Amino acid sequence: MNEKLEVKVWRGRESGEFVTYEVPRLESQTVLDVVTHIQRNIDPGLSYRYACRVGMCGSCAMSVNGKARWTCRTHVSKVAKEGRLELAPLSNLPVIKDLVADMTEFFDKWARAKGRFKGERTRHQDFALIKPDSKERRAADAGIECIGCAICYSSCDVVSWRPEFLGPAALNRAWTLVNDVRDVERDERLLAVAGDAGCHACHTQGSCTERCPKQLAPTAAISGLKRLSIMALRREK
Repeated sequence: MNEKLEVKVWRGRESGEFVTYEVPRLESQTVLDVVTHIQRNIDPGLSYRYACRVGMCGSCAMSVNGKARWTCRTHVSKVAKEGRLELAPLSNLPVIKDLVADMTEFFDKWARAKGRFKGERTRHQDFALIKPDSKERRAADAGIECIGCAICYSSCDVVSWRPEFLGPAALNRAWTLVNDVRDVERDERLLAVAGDAGCHACHTQGSCTERCPKQLAPTAAISGLKRLSIMALRREK
């Protein structure tokens, strides 16, 4: 196969430009393969992230032809339009350099949504037992596989309009913990996600659910938080 790909890659920081590279087109080629070829054979100064290459870490996420994707699991044959690709860093995040987005803000919002589990048992006590078929366990399981790749965050129009919005990943994490019967910060967490930048700012457009590579449904999680936070407010009154 002697075909070539025309690949436009964002170079620079917040201000920069697309640079075009010509890359050999191969069978079973992923977008990450393309970026790696450019860095190793054409331009060693290109910055990008990856780790596992098998869809487990999410660190290789980029914008591919305008959509956030895991590049290690995205085959060129599925996304190249007439032999062309356009690669950019994730949207809604500051750019460190080239294809590398600054994830600090993303994880700071995770923390503001109280995305850390806090139980009451110590390591010296027996494990807490949870019925696997309980309503709460099923609700938590539905969103627990999130790996924090930020594809949903990058795809969220509300984050684009309102940069202070906590975003679907942080809210999905809050939902899993709200439904974890072992956690002792349920009320504090509902309060944290119920403010102006929290779950009620979501417009329920569903872009996060549509784009999630893990087939999770942050939209449903956010809807659950809306319902529970209103119920908690009514109880206080």
